[in-house]
Amino acid sequence: MTDKPLDLHTMIRRALASQIELGSSEAVVNMARVEEVRQATRLTTVEQALETDSLAAIESDSMLPATPTLSEFDSVEHHCGAISQCQKCPLGATRTKFVYGVGNPNADVMFVGEAPGRDEDLKGEPFVGRAGQLLDKIISAIEFQRSEVYIANILKCRPPNNRDPQPAEMEQCFPYLKQQIALIKPKVMCALGRIAAQALLDTKTPLGKLRGKWHVYEGVPLIVTYHPAALLRNPQWKRGTWEDVQTLRARYDELAG
Repeated sequence: MTDKPLDLHTMIRRALASQIELGSSEAVVNMARVEEVRQATRLTTVEQALETDSLAAIESDSMLPATPTLSEFDSVEHHCGAISQCQKCPLGATRTKFVYGVGNPNADVMFVGEAPGRDEDLKGEPFVGRAGQLLDKIISAIEFQRSEVYIANILKCRPPNNRDPQPAEMEQCFPYLKQQIALIKPKVMCALGRIAAQALLDTKTPLGKLRGKWHVYEGVPLIVTYHPAALLRNPQWKRGTWEDVQTLRARYDELAG
């Protein structure tokens, strides 16, 4: 039976303790020996992984967990449970709550914003602050209830100080939204604001040029309008938003027959 390789931290502690007991005025660590033990420990870990078929045991610290495939899920509830502990980007460490989405999991109409804000981070639900209250009024104005539609964001975690999502954050989180949309299967979608629209349409085109026309996301008709938070700062844009959502309602009625 072979001896288990000595744990690296245990080896260093023992070496330093021995030097102190011997009255040494300087602590010396043999780096060659440290590297030898590190490699031995790594080798043992790999051997154990091969014996147990455990891939997790040989993952490197820098390796991100793979995004689960859509075929693994049969509902948004299942999907949410599988990804709600995500730590793929730094926002996972600063969030209060994971903000997955809210509404009818079989909704025909889906609204997508950019990211949770302070109120959403505290509650774990998208669009619950002042912008959310305005969105509820917009939804109600086209004769839907919040519970009938589905609401989500590009990001599931709040960026610090409500700054814009960074490209690396969206790159990690967007596959989750893509799966979420595929599970819900909406008939029509609405992108709320520039960031959501550009992410969904994979474009750098300004918001003003994206509004007023239909787009297609993965075969789903998509219209672009202002983010409710922007409407709070710029009330003059409300008329344009009203025109956009009326167009959405008309298209939904056409598709619903």
